[in-house]
Amino acid sequence: MNEFIGWFNQVLTISIQLYFQQECEYSSLEEVKPPVNGWLEKVTGVPDLTFDERMVVMLALMPHVCPQILDIFFVQNKNFDRQYTEFGGWKGLSHGGFLPTGETASFILAGEDTEKRKGVIRFFQKDHWFYTKNILRLEGAGEGEPFLSGQLRVSEEFLSRVLLDKEYKPDYNIGFPAKRITTQLEWEDMVLDYQVATELEEINVWISSGKTVMEDWGLSRILKAGYRSLFYGPPGTGKTLAATLLGKKNEIDVYRIDLSMIVSKYIGETEKNLAKVFDLAENRNWILFFDEADALFGKRTSTNTSNDRHANQEVAYLLQRIEDFPGMVILATNLRSNIDEAFSRRFQSVVYFPMPTEEQRAELWRNMLPGEWLGKDAEELITMAAETELSGGAITNVVRRCALRMIQSKKKLLDKVMLKEALQKEKIKS
Repeated sequence: MNEFIGWFNQVLTISIQLYFQQECEYSSLEEVKPPVNGWLEKVTGVPDLTFDERMVVMLALMPHVCPQILDIFFVQNKNFDRQYTEFGGWKGLSHGGFLPTGETASFILAGEDTEKRKGVIRFFQKDHWFYTKNILRLEGAGEGEPFLSGQLRVSEEFLSRVLLDKEYKPDYNIGFPAKRITTQLEWEDMVLDYQVATELEEINVWISSGKTVMEDWGLSRILKAGYRSLFYGPPGTGKTLAATLLGKKNEIDVYRIDLSMIVSKYIGETEKNLAKVFDLAENRNWILFFDEADALFGKRTSTNTSNDRHANQEVAYLLQRIEDFPGMVILATNLRSNIDEAFSRRFQSVVYFPMPTEEQRAELWRNMLPGEWLGKDAEELITMAAETELSGGAITNVVRRCALRMIQSKKKLLDKVMLKEALQKEKIKS
C-alpha cells in the first residue's frame, strides 16, 4: 500500500503543477507509472484497473490511510479569499482534514477538460464496478446541486479488506437493520416430513447450482435472476432454522431483517430503510430472511386515504426490490393468507411447515434431551413428552426449563414429575 500512497502523492502534486502552470518535469499525469506489485488489484478484486480508476480509489482511501496528503487542498484562492471551488471537498464533524468529493477527483484527472470530466462522472454510475463491487460511491449531494459535489466514500467492506485484511461482515445497527444468523445444528438435525424436505432440497439445489441453470444453460434469457421463497406455518416449526441451515450448508451468510427498524410511520422512511439492506446485499452472495414478513408484505388496502396510498406505494416498492434482487430471498409468516397475492405470484417456491407429528416429536425429544439426563426410563419419558402437541421451538423451551429445574433441585436425572410440569407450563403458553 505504501508504494501506491507515494505514487498517488506524486500524481497529485503533478496535477496541481500542471493546472496552475507551474514548473513540472512531466507533461501529463499518465507519465507517472503506477506500482506493479498487484496490491490494488488484490484488494479491489479487479484485474485490469485503468490509471484513472487507480487514482479515484486511492483518493477515496487517503482520509483513512494518509489524510495529510490532502492538506494541499486547503490552499486559499487569494483572489476571492476562499478555497478553490474546483478542488471540491468537505469537512466532517470530527475529522479535521480534507474530505474529497467527486469534484476533487474531477480536478485531479480532468482539470478544465470538460470531456474528461464526463469520464469521471461515468465512474460513479451504478453500472461501474466501483458501485457493483461496493468499493466506493458518491453520497450526499443535495437536491439541485452538482452531481460531483457528492462525498467520495469508500465502503466499510472495502476498508475492512484494506486496513484489516479480512472479510467484512456488517453488524446490526441503525444503518443496517439486519443481523447475521447462525446455528450450531447441521442439515441432518432437522426433523421434517417428506414434502418439506423435498421443497428445501429444491431450494438447496438452486443455491448451489443456480449459476449452471442461468449461465451455462443460457436460461437467463427467460428467467429472472434470484430466487424467492415463502415459508409459512405455525410458530416454532423450523422456518428460521431451515433458512439458517440453507446458508450454512452452502457456506453463505443469512441475514434476518429486523422489521421493527424497517417499518416507519414517516412517509418514505420505510423505503429508505429497506434500500439500505438491499443496496448492501445486492452484490453479495447472501440469503435475506424476512421473518414475520406480513408486517411488511401484507395485503394492500383500498386507497381511501393518503396513508393508504402511501402504504400501497411501499408494497409496490418492496415488490420491485425483491423481484430485482439477484440473490435468495426468504419470507416467513405464520399465515400464508396474510401475504399480498401480488407477492405470492412471484415466489418460486412456497413451503408449508406443519406442526410435527407425534413420531416427529419423539425424534425431536431424542435429539434434544442430553443422554446423561435419561436413565432406564428414557423411552418412557420420551413417549410421554411426545404425546403433548408442541412445535420444535416449544420443545426447546421445555428442555431449557427442565435444565433449570434440575440445577435447582440438584438432580442428575430427569424424572416424570419435572418433565410433566415443564410440559404443562409450555402448553399453557402456547
